[in-house]
Amino acid sequence: MVIPAGNASSIVSSREEAEGYVASICFKHGPPSRLGVELEWTVHQRADPSRPVATAELAAALGAHAPSTLTPDSTHLPLSHGSHVTVEPGGQVEISSPPHTSVSRLLSTVDDDIVALDDLLSAADLVRGHTGIDPHREPRRLLQVPRYAAMQSVFDGLGPDGAVMMCSTASAQVCLDAGEADDVATRWLASHSVGPAMVALFANSDRFSGCETGWASSRLRSTFGTCPPFTEPPLHDGDPAANWASLAMAAPVLCVRRGGECWDSPPGLTFGDWADGRHTTPPTYDDLDYHLSTLFPPVRAKGYLEVRYLDAQPSETWHHPVLLLSALMSDPATVDRAIEVTEQSADRWLDAARHGLDDEAVLEAASAIVELGCSAMSSLDVGPAEVDRVTEHLERRIADHSMRRHSA
Repeated sequence: MVIPAGNASSIVSSREEAEGYVASICFKHGPPSRLGVELEWTVHQRADPSRPVATAELAAALGAHAPSTLTPDSTHLPLSHGSHVTVEPGGQVEISSPPHTSVSRLLSTVDDDIVALDDLLSAADLVRGHTGIDPHREPRRLLQVPRYAAMQSVFDGLGPDGAVMMCSTASAQVCLDAGEADDVATRWLASHSVGPAMVALFANSDRFSGCETGWASSRLRSTFGTCPPFTEPPLHDGDPAANWASLAMAAPVLCVRRGGECWDSPPGLTFGDWADGRHTTPPTYDDLDYHLSTLFPPVRAKGYLEVRYLDAQPSETWHHPVLLLSALMSDPATVDRAIEVTEQSADRWLDAARHGLDDEAVLEAASAIVELGCSAMSSLDVGPAEVDRVTEHLERRIADHSMRRHSA
C-alpha cells in the first residue's frame, strides 16, 4: 500500500489504508531525548471565582497571544520563551512548550512563560485556578466554534461527562519521545502502567461546582465517562501502533468539517466507516489527522507519547509530576522496573481516581515509583536542590497517607 506523502488533500480510500497511515505516524522512533509540557488551568475572576468569565474579557487579557478560536484575527504570538497559548472550550487557558532536550531548560522557560501569562491575566483581574476541575462553577462553553459545538453534540448524547471534560477540567500533560523501535512497546506500556499511581499522587480535583464529589480526581472520572471506551485506557496486547490504528478506526467521528458553522457528524459514523465509503463525501488525510486530534485516552500517540491523565497542578509544584515521570522513563532499566513495581495497580484507574492514595494497592505502587523515580532523577540535568525539593514533597505525601491508613 502506498500512502501519499505530504498531500493532505488526498482521499483516504479504505479503512486498511487509513490504518496503515495511522500506524506509520503514531510512534516516531529515535533516542528518547526530548520533553515538552502542555499545562492547562481554569480561569477565574479575582474578586469572585464563581462568576463566569466573558469571552471579551479573556480575549482582551490575552491580546496578541490569543488563539484564533478566541479572537479570529489574532496574531497568536508565542509568550516570551516560546510557549503558545490556547484556550479550551470552557475558557481554560493552556500553554504548550516547544520540545526541549534539557529538562532544566524546559522547567525554567515554562516558569517564565507562566509568569508572563499571569501578568496578562492579572491586568484584567483574572487568575488561574490550581486544581484539575473547576471547584466553583458548572460547565459552560465559552468558545462558540464549529469544532466544539460538534463535539459537544456527540458527547451530550452519551451523558453529562463530556460537557464537564470540555468546559470544566484542566490537566498537566507531559510529552515524551516514543523511543527506539525496540523500546516503543515497553515505553508505551510503562506510561500506562504507572498511570494509576501517578493519578493518585497528584489528584486534587475532589471539589466541583461548589460540591465535594467523593472522587480524588473528578477530572479523570469525567474524562473516562466522556466517550467510553475511547476515553479509557487501552488493552496492552500485540503491537501498540496497530492497536492505536484500530482504536482510531473504531472511534466515532466527532466533526465533519464544512465551510459553514455546522460540523456535526452523522450519528454513529466511525472513521473506519467513513474511509470505507459510508458517507457522501470521502475523507482526506487532513480529515484523518484532524480525527486523531479528537481522541482523548489517558495517553495519546502523536508520534510521541502525550501523557494526559494528570490533574492540573499549582505553580509551585507543577515540576513534580514532570520530573517524576521523566525520571521513570529515563532509561530502559528504569522503565522495566517501573512496570514491575506497578503491576498490581496498573489496571486500578478508577480506584485511583476515586480513592487516590487511600487505595492500598495504588499507595504501594505510588511509594515504589517515588522511590524509583527520585533515585533516577540524578540522571536528569536538574540541580540537586530541585531533586531534594521534589523528593521531600513526594515522600511526605506517601508518609502522610501511610500513617493515615495505619491509624484508621
